[in-house]
Amino acid sequence: MDNYEYTELLKNVTIKMQNISGVVEPEKIQTRLDEIEALENEQDFWNDATNAAKIQKEKTQLGRKLEKYTLANDTVLDATELYEMAKEENDEESIQALYDDASALEGSIRDMEIEVLLNGDSDSNNAILSIHPGAGGTESQDWAEMLLRMYKRWAERRDFKVEILDYQKGDEAGIKDVSIIIKGENAYGYLKVENGIHRLVRISPFDSNAKRHTSFSSVMVSPEVDDDINIVIEDKDIRIDTYRSSGAGGQHVNKTESAIRLTHIETGVVVQCQNDRSQHKNKATAMKMLKSRLYELELEAQKAEQDGIAKSEIGWGHQIRSYVMQPYQQVKDTRSNEALSNISAILDGDIDKMIEGVLIAQNRS
Repeated sequence: MDNYEYTELLKNVTIKMQNISGVVEPEKIQTRLDEIEALENEQDFWNDATNAAKIQKEKTQLGRKLEKYTLANDTVLDATELYEMAKEENDEESIQALYDDASALEGSIRDMEIEVLLNGDSDSNNAILSIHPGAGGTESQDWAEMLLRMYKRWAERRDFKVEILDYQKGDEAGIKDVSIIIKGENAYGYLKVENGIHRLVRISPFDSNAKRHTSFSSVMVSPEVDDDINIVIEDKDIRIDTYRSSGAGGQHVNKTESAIRLTHIETGVVVQCQNDRSQHKNKATAMKMLKSRLYELELEAQKAEQDGIAKSEIGWGHQIRSYVMQPYQQVKDTRSNEALSNISAILDGDIDKMIEGVLIAQNRS
């Protein structure tokens, strides 16, 4: 990198930070944080636990956003100031150090761009993620389990918590169905772009003839609904089925019908839960999953209406990403058109670049 390239880099990141400032509006965030601090000092504020919890959540989110913005902005200002000083003093050592940190500077601005994009009403929520293998038996069920591992490893990299809500083991290998909840800051905001069909091309380990197979699995992601989101589901709207739990789960497995399956009659949405010994607790969890899924469907319908897209075009019947292991190695997303060759790392949870590429591409479209 030479002086011209670095000058252009500083120019670009400065413009980006100006655009980010217009969206983040740090002064308004600080004003709101001051208002919240004043509310906390009021005598009756903590008497309403529900409202206090809601405002505390808002305070935490605003505080984190302001902290990230301040860090990114200070980084750009410091780099600009140091570069001007180093040029004036012909300090080649300092200039080289700035060149060496150029990728980190760009990375901090990219992180802030993504933070700005995660501004949807539910983006900060936890995510409920379900994986369903397509046709193809053992091969597709194994692919579904590979996807489950990928998302669990992604969550681990971010120190997010993962809870299994429902797990149905495959007959020979893999899984027939799984639902998990991933808890962490902006979990849904990131994972919402994983909604859709994921395609795998590889030489099947289950084929004695070592032929190449194509497998599909669908991933569905919904925001965990907050208590203040009012979604009414009456008993007449759903069908309730009970069944015996399967897979790992303790002595109660296959002895009591504690597992619950809920079917929303109007939409056909099906959710199920078997992670607890108590049928009552499983039903409560399944109801929360159903509310989250219905809320996600409503968000999709609203977006489709805004974008002028027919509702029938929004769904699981489209391929969003291909993972090719043979005859070459490549992961390509159809929305960002980004192709990466580090398929092993991606299947080990290194999917941030794929996710961020889609978020940026969707924002530009």
